[in-house]
Amino acid sequence: MVASWARAAVIFVCLFSAMLGRAATPAVTPADGSVSVMRGVIDRYVADQWALLRCYSLTMSDARRERLGRFYAEQARALDAVDFAALDRAGRVDYLLLKKTIEFEVKQLEHARKQFAEVTPLLPFAQGIAGLEEGRARMEPMDAERSAKALAAIGVQVEGARKGLEGLLKARSESGSAEKVIVDRAARSIDSLRRALRVWHDFYDGYDPQFTWWMRQTYPKVDKELDDYVGALRKRSGDGEDDPVVGDPIGREALLDALAAEMIPYTPEELITLAEREFAWCEKEMRRASNDLGVGDDWHKALERVSETHVKPGEQPALIKRLAEEATKFVEDRNLVTVPPLCKEIWRMEMMTPSRQRVNPYFTGGEIISVSYPTDTMSFEDKEMSMRGNNPAFCRATVFHELIPGHHLQIFMSERFNEHRKLFRTPFLVEGWALYWEMRMWDLDFPRSAEDRVGMLFWRAHRCARIIFSLKFHLGQMTAPEAIEFLVKHVGHERRNATAEVRRSVNGSYGPLYQAAYMLGGLQLRGLQKELVASGRMSERGFHDAVLRENAIPIEMIRASLSGAELGKDTKTGWRFYGELK
Repeated sequence: MVASWARAAVIFVCLFSAMLGRAATPAVTPADGSVSVMRGVIDRYVADQWALLRCYSLTMSDARRERLGRFYAEQARALDAVDFAALDRAGRVDYLLLKKTIEFEVKQLEHARKQFAEVTPLLPFAQGIAGLEEGRARMEPMDAERSAKALAAIGVQVEGARKGLEGLLKARSESGSAEKVIVDRAARSIDSLRRALRVWHDFYDGYDPQFTWWMRQTYPKVDKELDDYVGALRKRSGDGEDDPVVGDPIGREALLDALAAEMIPYTPEELITLAEREFAWCEKEMRRASNDLGVGDDWHKALERVSETHVKPGEQPALIKRLAEEATKFVEDRNLVTVPPLCKEIWRMEMMTPSRQRVNPYFTGGEIISVSYPTDTMSFEDKEMSMRGNNPAFCRATVFHELIPGHHLQIFMSERFNEHRKLFRTPFLVEGWALYWEMRMWDLDFPRSAEDRVGMLFWRAHRCARIIFSLKFHLGQMTAPEAIEFLVKHVGHERRNATAEVRRSVNGSYGPLYQAAYMLGGLQLRGLQKELVASGRMSERGFHDAVLRENAIPIEMIRASLSGAELGKDTKTGWRFYGELK
């Protein structure tokens, strides 16, 4: 035993020494040199951009726009100097993605400038506050008396704007929903300015005796003026605690720029037509399922029947676990996609808080699936609507969307392949991947009953509705209250859930194309699957695995990567994945 232990110890020492020796050896350069070059360019771009965004954090600041504009111009020139012809396919994909990103960022700066210009008459003090905080960030010498004088003047401007609000709005000739948008945007801008002013004040207060002496009365007075002004604006906009957020439509020009950045060659109007066609298919299938349930063509009655099948309080986690395991087995049994064992092992579950359920009445997913279900603190009506909206048929259609083969598998793989492409991450692939699987599972007869079909069709119709109401909202053709009514009437949402859906769609926490990206991204992947798998060029499992390894980039670039299409330095968007729309 002793001899064996000694031999083992010697072997361990030798192995450990060898490991130390290897650790000291320089790492081998990756063979894929072109990808390495572009990864370096992308990594530096991300690091420099985030450094500037942290330094120039006040979004309405003129100095911020000017500095970022110079940065993007510098980056465009540096990228143009890269030898595109020397790059391999993966490197060319990276090049084109970075080029489009820079072009879009420049356009975003201009759209932001225009949006802020619309509220500038309501915020004559904005650049004054920005100047104070930017001076602090540049570590300029503090002149307490001069700063107090400047801040007092800002306070006078705030008071004047508040008292003259009615006249300012009349001068703009705004009314109705347009006025609410401007007023809400101004209120959110003041919130940001007030935070910046607090950072400026707290940096010096208590550390600089002269500053503290001069600001003792001045700063609290100005802060209160800002607070009073925000209150007057919010009262004017009608943005109450239980009301849907007013939102801020970006307009057609900005929508077109956003679509171009996502490599979507359709106009907003064409995409609404597309959604209406898909909606018609959903309605036809829903009537068929309704007849199978014995309630005729009245799909509202079918939804009512399915909604009543919800489980009792406390039983939802067990349901979710069973549905997750069922979906994983379904895709593995059919050899549809590779599911690494670790991916199956590590997913977890949590219950969503009541406050989060106000903006997300259903699930969110990934490594942790967050389950929306009522708590004892909710009102009777909210409990009823939450349980009905999270019934087993609805859940069966969405658990795999959030876990496997949906978001959890997708995120797991994105952290292991082409991780440098996170800069280009797009909801058209992130959400489109999960929505694609809803379509694919339908085609493969995953729904076992008429109730299951109703559940899957409800969500598919919901994705169509998201395209329609989100694009119309940003085109100025539909208000938030009208969007809520649309979801209730045409999709069958419970009103509480419809309100939450619209709230999170228009409150600025998601990009303007995010809600449209679910269905559109799914349709892109479905078109690509037909092009590459139905033609016999790739197996189904090989196709799905390859898409995941490309990471969540625009799907047209995944198509270029997998199909072997020619890529030039000035390649433009052109893949009309849904055909012509007239």
